[in-house]
Amino acid sequence: MTVPGSHPHPEPRTYPLMLRTWDYAWWKPFVGFLCLLVGMFLVGPLLLLPVLAIGVAIQGGPFGQGFSDALALKTVTPAAMLYVNLSLAIAVPIAALIVRYIHRLRFRWLLSVLPGVRWRFFGICFGLGLVALVAQIAVSLVLPGDQSDVSGSPHHITGTLVALAIVVLLTTPLQAMGEEFAFRGYLMQAFGSLSKSRTAAVLLTSLLFAFAHGVQNFPLFFDRFAFGLMAGFIVVRTGGLEAGIAMHILNNIAAFGFALVFGDIAASLKVSEVSWWNLPLTITQNGVYLILVLLAAKRMGLTNKSTPQVSVASVTTT
Repeated sequence: MTVPGSHPHPEPRTYPLMLRTWDYAWWKPFVGFLCLLVGMFLVGPLLLLPVLAIGVAIQGGPFGQGFSDALALKTVTPAAMLYVNLSLAIAVPIAALIVRYIHRLRFRWLLSVLPGVRWRFFGICFGLGLVALVAQIAVSLVLPGDQSDVSGSPHHITGTLVALAIVVLLTTPLQAMGEEFAFRGYLMQAFGSLSKSRTAAVLLTSLLFAFAHGVQNFPLFFDRFAFGLMAGFIVVRTGGLEAGIAMHILNNIAAFGFALVFGDIAASLKVSEVSWWNLPLTITQNGVYLILVLLAAKRMGLTNKSTPQVSVASVTTT
C-alpha cells in the first residue's frame, strides 16, 4: 500500500487540482458543491436576518415596512447594503468549512498553492488594478455617448449617505472576497478536480459567475463572463486568488463609490443592462490587468503548482 507523507498531494498540483489529495473521492466535489449552494443561498441569508433586523431597528421608522423594503432592496439603506454584502461574504467561511471537513484540507490551500496568501503579490495586484481602472476610464472618455452617467454634481452629504459609504468601504471587500472564494476558489477546485481540466474549470466557473448575477443583457453578461475568464486564467497561471480578489474589490468599490457620489446605488445593485459601448471598456480593463499581472508574477518567480517535499513511501504488507 502507499503511505502518504505530510503534504496533502502525492505530486505537484495546479490550483484547479488542489482537491485531488491522497484521499480524493469523486463524490466529495459533488457534496461540496451542494453544500456551497445551500450555504450561500439559504443558510447564510437566514443566519444573517438578525443583522438586518438590528440594522433596520437602529435606522428607526416602522420596523415591519422597513425590514421588508430592505430585504427586497426597494430602498438601499445602510442596513440593506450591510445585509447584501455579508450575505455574499459568508461564502468565505462556508468554502473554508467545506474544504476542511469534506476534503480534509486546511483553509490556506484555498488561497494559493503556496499555500496561503502571497502578501507582496497581493499588494502589487492592487496597484496594477488601479492602472487597469485608469486605462478603462481613459478609453471611456473617447467613446460616443455618456458612458459614465454622471448627473453633473455630487449628491448632498447626509447622515444616510455617510453611513452607506462606511458600510460600502468596510464590507464591499468582504463581499468581493466571498464571490472569489466561491467561484474562482472552491468551484474552480471542485470542477477542476472532477474534470482534470483547467480549461473546463475556468469556463464553467466563468459561466456560473455570469449567470449568478441574474437577468442581464448580452453586454453586461459578457462583462461578467469576461471578468470570470480573466480572473480564472490568472488563478491557473499564478496559482492563487490574490489577483482576482484585488481587482474585484477595486471594481466594486469604484462602482458603489461612484453611485454614492453621482448616481443611484439601488440602480447599481439591480443593473440588468448596459450599452454595447461597454464592451471596449471590459476588454480594456481585463486585458490591461491580465498582461500586467502575468508580467508581475513572472518577474516575481511565482509558482503555479504545489510543491510536495515528502516522497511517497511504499510499504509492502502481508
